[in-house]
Amino acid sequence: MEESSPRMTGGTREAPVNISPAVAAHAEGEEIEVLESTDVLPVAPEEVQWKSLFDKYDAENSGFISTEQFRDLLATHGSELDPHKLEVLLALADGNADGKICYQDFVNLVAVFMYYGIQLDRLVLQVSSPSFLKSPLPYHPQLRSQAWRYFSYVFMHTGIEHLSLNMAMQLLVGVPLEMVHGALRIGLIYVCGVLAGSLAVSVTDMTAPVVGSSGGVYALVSAHLANVVMNWSGMKCQFKLFRMAMALVCMSVEFGRAVWLRFYPPAFPPCPNPSFVAHLGGVLVGLTLGVVVLQNYEQRLQEQSLFWIFFCVYTLFVLCAVFWNVFAYSLLDVRIPPAP
Repeated sequence: MEESSPRMTGGTREAPVNISPAVAAHAEGEEIEVLESTDVLPVAPEEVQWKSLFDKYDAENSGFISTEQFRDLLATHGSELDPHKLEVLLALADGNADGKICYQDFVNLVAVFMYYGIQLDRLVLQVSSPSFLKSPLPYHPQLRSQAWRYFSYVFMHTGIEHLSLNMAMQLLVGVPLEMVHGALRIGLIYVCGVLAGSLAVSVTDMTAPVVGSSGGVYALVSAHLANVVMNWSGMKCQFKLFRMAMALVCMSVEFGRAVWLRFYPPAFPPCPNPSFVAHLGGVLVGLTLGVVVLQNYEQRLQEQSLFWIFFCVYTLFVLCAVFWNVFAYSLLDVRIPPAP
């Protein structure tokens, strides 16, 4: 059965013609496709922002800006990036060495690298700028009366490589240890290492801030390595030699990077670079208290006399470090960097 439908030509209506349902459906589908193809998609606000910024420097509407204009743009809008990142951006922007940057390269470099890089720098990754000390997380000697900073500094790191190495060691050593010994014992070693790390810095490297979870990580890894060495013949663990080698490599690389960073001239003085002494504090905790905790997981900790001996020594160290922080800075007349 055929149906009739009116057709429009120009501004007049033609007489109805008979068409089949299949033809009508096909014609309607074509009209929908035409409407969809001619519809203008909404533009993201970020794209409008970057386009207006690009057009500001592209006065001739050529679709390109020079590398010198790009350098001026970075100097104006990228002041929070360190000089190394600025040079990397310039090198990536002029990859063809023709002195010109198109809009798409501009968006890829500036929008992704610069915008999100600055956001990450403010939160976690960057410590070459004094702005990282404005966070309530890192330990700073000028703010040592804020007790939570002796623990909260573990949530900030000095760079993506610092964060990656600590995560690798925690996954490589911490997770298997927690599966065997339980979260309570591993958590005890980790927290003791974190506190010992910040207190060790406040006693031995009195002008430096502290960031990173290396104190807790090094306590776990050193305790595990010492336990493996002492019970090498009796441990039935696959790939134990490989795991030890990987842990030692990660510890060496991360500690070497921390020492280099501490003595490297800061990019924004008088903001000092973070200390590496927290690593050593974590190692001492792991080789004393940690070894006892991991040595015999079948016996309760409160039943081990050696555990109480090392725990009392650790408590004495904490108390001495607290008194040191209260009195030593004023007695020794230490010049502390200004508070952020």
